[in-house]
Order: sequence, then structure tokens, then C-alpha cells
Amino acid sequence: MRHNRTYAIAMAALLATGTFAETEPNENSNPAPGTDNAAKLDMENGVIPIADDRGFTLQSKDGNFVFKPYMYIQSTLNLKYYDDEGLDKAYNQDNIANSGFAMPYAIIGFTGRAFGKIDYNVSINAAASGGSMLQQAWIDYAVSPELRFRAGKFKTPYTHAYLTTLGETLFPQVPTSLTASSILPYSLNAVSPSIGTGFDLGLEMHGVLNNRFGYELGVFNGTGASVNSATKGFSDDNHLPSLLYAGRLTYMPNGPMPMTQGNAKMLNLDRMLFGISANYNNEAENESTNDFRAGFEFAWLKNRWYLAAEAYYMHVGFTDRQKIDDTYKFWGGYAQAGYFVAPQWQLGVRYDFMDRNGTSKDGILNMPAAVVNYFVPGTNLKLSAMYQYTGRTGHDTQLDRDLDDLGISTHTACVMMQFAF
Repeated sequence: MRHNRTYAIAMAALLATGTFAETEPNENSNPAPGTDNAAKLDMENGVIPIADDRGFTLQSKDGNFVFKPYMYIQSTLNLKYYDDEGLDKAYNQDNIANSGFAMPYAIIGFTGRAFGKIDYNVSINAAASGGSMLQQAWIDYAVSPELRFRAGKFKTPYTHAYLTTLGETLFPQVPTSLTASSILPYSLNAVSPSIGTGFDLGLEMHGVLNNRFGYELGVFNGTGASVNSATKGFSDDNHLPSLLYAGRLTYMPNGPMPMTQGNAKMLNLDRMLFGISANYNNEAENESTNDFRAGFEFAWLKNRWYLAAEAYYMHVGFTDRQKIDDTYKFWGGYAQAGYFVAPQWQLGVRYDFMDRNGTSKDGILNMPAAVVNYFVPGTNLKLSAMYQYTGRTGHDTQLDRDLDDLGISTHTACVMMQFAF
């Protein structure tokens, strides 16, 4: 009998807590900055909002304690066609490779708020392996909206494409110019950094001033998402800890910009963002270079329209112990636009380009792409279909042209289904 009473009390408490579960309304108006629900629909943890209308949220009456479990699943069907360059027909290597079904993300996590000042998030990606299984894990302490501190594993403050919430991007795949490895002389192929930085372990100070000016200043390991341990040392060249030092400044004239590239629930917003960012990876993980990156970003959500453009730059310099005086410079960028032709249908185009072989050689990659997105009403399902072509132009020799797109498919098609709860 005592056990039954205990069980009944526990269930009553759980149901009482559940009465405070809240769902956020769709964003169908454009009130004055700072007074709307766009911030609540924003994706605080990069996966799903702390409070929105997907799933449910347990919340105390005073709002100081919030708990939200969530899941995110993304499944894709891919077709990739590669040119003959780099293929050895003697080994029956085919032009079609890395194709078929894939599951990039199968995330289970929980996020929330405690004591009205601490936000937290833990997410596990069961589709990954090694250290990447821990996709995120962080705590964020708010002294005030203008001064916050975040520690753990989270996104480095660099590029709008990566900082956009997972699943809220216009395309199922981020621009190739951010993910493709750079090309250096073959004798130095152990070093092949990419322009994007992504997730990392570190500490960041951030905030929003006057509801318009954002800043992020952080120090990270610089080892990326696959390493969850402390492996860094001290720089021989600069006599500083061998870490990634990063910063980002943004201006949002109409109030905080939701980190989305198109959401069927935000069709009557007017938000704009201008941003600059830079980081310096002091003795990068390859233990041979110091990498400096800088970028400019622009994004605009205007009713059914989404417009964005970015440009970024990377300088690779070898450490003194490598005894190599040469430095290499890479740059890239993209412009993209999306439009909701109907409340649930979004069409998008993107032009992506990259100077993959460095400024010391002529030639760039240009990668136009198109996408169709469908948001299934009342289900939290999103369907996407995209196509991208990789072109090459401006190379001095045919050999330079052939080498520039090694490892990148000439034709890429992707169909994606995702679900968030």
C-alpha cells in the first residue's frame, strides 16, 4: 500500500509539472524589436529551441526552471558522380561513389534553463562515431542579457552557414567551400585545413547589447568535433597556448536575428544581420601550421524571403620547426536566396565558389545549386531535394584543373527527410 501511495504521489507531481508545459505560438506578426516571440522560436542550442511548439516543455510556474527533451533525425538519399580525374580504372573504380542512403544525424538530447540564469544542453548523435558522438554539451550562465558565459562543446563563432540551427538551413548540405580541404603541394599533403571550424571545446563570453549588437569572444582547443580531451600544448613560435582564438561581432538593426534560413512559422518577420568574424588557430591540430581565418556575413529574413551572402579567407603559415617559409592564402564564399512560394513550400538557389588551390595559382571552383523544401503541416517533418554542380574555371593548365576538384563530386543530388520533436 505504501508503495502504491508513493507511486500515486509521484504521478500526481509529474502531472502537476506537466500542466506548466507550454507551446509557443507561430510567429505571424512583426511587432517592435524585443517584444515578439521570435527569440523564443530561435534555436538557442543549435538543434532545437528551449521552448517552442515542437514536442513539449516542462516549466515551473515562475519560468525559472525549464526542461525540454528532444530528438532530431535526418535521413538522406545521395547520388554523387565524379569525373575520371583521380580514378584508377585498373582497380575498377567507378564514377559513382559515396552514394546511397545515409543518416547524418540521429540526435537525442535535452535542454533547458535553471534558476532563471543558467541554460544547458546535452545532445548525443548516435549516427556519429568516436568523439563526434557527443555533439554538444554546455552550460551558459547569464549575468545579464549583455554578459553571458558559455563553457563546454558548442559551435565556434564563425560563419553564418555553420551557426544556423541544424535542420533550419536552406540546403541539406552546407556550402562546399567551407567543408572542402585546401590543396597544398603534394609534399605537404599532411596539412589540409578547411575554412570552416564547426564544433569545438572551449569557453566563450557573449551577449546582445541594446537588442541590436551581438558579440562572441572565445577560446577553443582548435581540434574540432571529434576530440573531447585536452591534447594541446604551448606554441614554440608565438609562446602562447596552442589554442583557437575566435571572435564575432554582429549588427541586427531590427532586433535579434533568428538563426534560421527559412521557417514556415516565420513568414511575417523583418530581421537583418551583418557580421564580421575572425579566428587564429595557434599551431593547428596538424602540428605544423598557424591558421588565420576571417569572414563577413549578411542575412535577411523578409516575410517569405531569405537572402544571405558570405565571404571568408584563410591564411596558412607553417611553423618554424617545419622550416618552410612559404605561406598559402585561400578564399571563398557564397550567395543564396530562398522564397516561400506557398506557406509550406520553399524554393532556393545558391552560388558557391572557392579558391581551393590558393592564390598562388589561377583557377577557382564554382558550385551552383538549387533546392526545394516542403514543410509537412502538423508533423514537424521537413522534406528537401537539392542538386549541385561543381565547375572549374580559370586554371592555367589541364593538370591544375584536374587536381582542383579531387575528392569533390561533379554532380551531387540529395533527398532528405528530417524530423524534430
